[in-house]
Amino acid sequence: MSTGLQRLLAPRSVALIGGAWADAAQAASRVIGYRGELWRIHPTRASSAAQHYFRSVDELPAAPDAAFVAAPNREVPGIAAALCRRAAGGFVCFAAGFSETATEEGRRLTHELLASAGDLPFFGPNCYGFVNFLDGAALWPDQLVGVRRERGVALICQSGTVALNLLFNDRSLPIACVLTVGNQARLAAEELIEHLCADERVTGFGLYLEGIRDVARFAQAAAQARMAGKPIALLKTGRTAASAEAVRTHTGALAGADNVFDAFCSQAGVARCESLASLCETLKIFHGGGPLPGRRILAMGASGGDTAMAADAARNLSIEFPPFPAEATAQLRALLSERVHVSNPFDFHTHVWFDYPRQRAMFAIAQRAGFDLVAFLLDCPPAGADDTAYLRAIEEFAAALPGAATRAAVICSLPESLGSRARETCFASGVVPLQGQREALEAIDLAAGVGEAWKRGALLTLHRPRESAASARSLSEPEAKQALAAYGVAIPRSSVVAPSEAAAAAAALGFPVVIKAAGAALEHKSELGGVVLNVRTPAEAAHAAQRLCALSGTLLIEQMVDDGVVELLVGLRVDPQFGLVLVLAAGGVLTELLRDSVTLLPPFSAEGILAALARLRAAPLLDGFRGRPAADVPALVDTALACTRYALANLERFVELDLNPVIVRPRGRGAVAVDALIRLA
Repeated sequence: MSTGLQRLLAPRSVALIGGAWADAAQAASRVIGYRGELWRIHPTRASSAAQHYFRSVDELPAAPDAAFVAAPNREVPGIAAALCRRAAGGFVCFAAGFSETATEEGRRLTHELLASAGDLPFFGPNCYGFVNFLDGAALWPDQLVGVRRERGVALICQSGTVALNLLFNDRSLPIACVLTVGNQARLAAEELIEHLCADERVTGFGLYLEGIRDVARFAQAAAQARMAGKPIALLKTGRTAASAEAVRTHTGALAGADNVFDAFCSQAGVARCESLASLCETLKIFHGGGPLPGRRILAMGASGGDTAMAADAARNLSIEFPPFPAEATAQLRALLSERVHVSNPFDFHTHVWFDYPRQRAMFAIAQRAGFDLVAFLLDCPPAGADDTAYLRAIEEFAAALPGAATRAAVICSLPESLGSRARETCFASGVVPLQGQREALEAIDLAAGVGEAWKRGALLTLHRPRESAASARSLSEPEAKQALAAYGVAIPRSSVVAPSEAAAAAAALGFPVVIKAAGAALEHKSELGGVVLNVRTPAEAAHAAQRLCALSGTLLIEQMVDDGVVELLVGLRVDPQFGLVLVLAAGGVLTELLRDSVTLLPPFSAEGILAALARLRAAPLLDGFRGRPAADVPALVDTALACTRYALANLERFVELDLNPVIVRPRGRGAVAVDALIRLA
């Protein structure tokens, strides 16, 4: 399909099939300056001196490299078959009314289209087509905004309207091509990423997705883009959609589809953006030199207001504003005098605003002070006003950059206050123009996250069962614990007994103990009153057993762990798309209240689990908090790894696993799973 796709994207001959929408595509071809053959097909339109119309694909003088199909949906499979017979390159299926309708007729038409098209690559159905600004081709049924380019980012969108919105941007985003995929019946985002990775003119990828057709292939495409040095930024809808699966455990509640996709992006080195604005700004950073090497940022400007706002706007991000090193601080004080306080963010006042040699020297010191990115905070006057001094300041900032190891950006606080002249001045000199302080800082944070993921180097390895579980059963708590103990999970000393034997069993274990109803159907014992803690005498044990026997004919008597530093959840489940995922979270009764969790995809490693634990809000408790002892973190990591070994060994039957809580004891004393639930197909 690769050869056909290359013909489709950079065609030397185009067939436009249809009426008004095909007229619009013809107009777009004129705007972009398409120079190849362009043929029109319509069953009834009369030809004229200005325009000849063929009646069908079969009448064309040669096989078209690309076709735009804007015919009634019931006619599309026949047109696709004709294009296949003629050995066309591929086509755009603009027509709608296929699988997106979720009707039997729509599914039938989609199946017929796929069969009729043979191996031809095609966009859609229900898509807007594409624009190739690199090679000058546009199968695009709308007004075309944009200019021809020698290099830029590739935009891949499931929505034609979003693609238009991105084309309409006033942010100088260098766009190499816009490709809309619609229903992704044949061409999906993953195939397009793989194909365009080989094009040296493409500097990165920007995606708008509503769903992923083939997750494993998408993961491979992301890895391929990373190896090619072409970072991906995306916006994916569905953050608030509830999982379609029934949630049976805390793990299931925390590892919803969106959390898993977040984990995928974080580990794969893909920037997941919150808005089209942050998508554009992130892509500008990527185009200007790829991901950022780190999060050590210097924000500098001639206003205390700008710098203060920058610090506040970044408060919920992972950006760092480290101080200047001592040598740079001394150099700046000597240059600017003691009247300027050297800090980060750095308000350098207006002492050097019109003193250009000193201004350039100041920028040179800042750009060589060891920061990953130096951001010049500057808003410019609108078109028609005098922007001379502002553009000169940008030029001095850029002129100081050659030879520095840092990346450089100009950030305006309002998106509209960095006009096209200022933006083009920036891009021409290796400085990234970022518009809107909040989205600029988000973009910097995202680009640094991608850089960190690329440095880690580990590639994702998805583990998915061959078949999804149609139904599942839960092991009893004793069965689950024994199964996990065989893989290295520490569990309390215990006995499973009849209620009449509870007092004697408790005494044999040694008080205090915990007594639980042990039936396999009791997945949430605490909510049913099926757990009695801190039982300290035989009489208390007998009384607890008498109450619990109404819930279960067998009881679990366990040694009580009473020296815990922190309670955490360790869980695994099989996500319908991404397969096996590991969840680490605040444990006990606060799990779902706090929603403090981190999700990981394989490969699972001690280093990855340690890094994930550090991202929990509960992480300070592991290090010892307000005089409490430090927790046995290595034992907690070993527990999580043991759970992953069990899940991988039982992958074809595995549904989910929930240890809540794992009581982490003081350092050197271990971590104990005091409750366990396993569900198997």
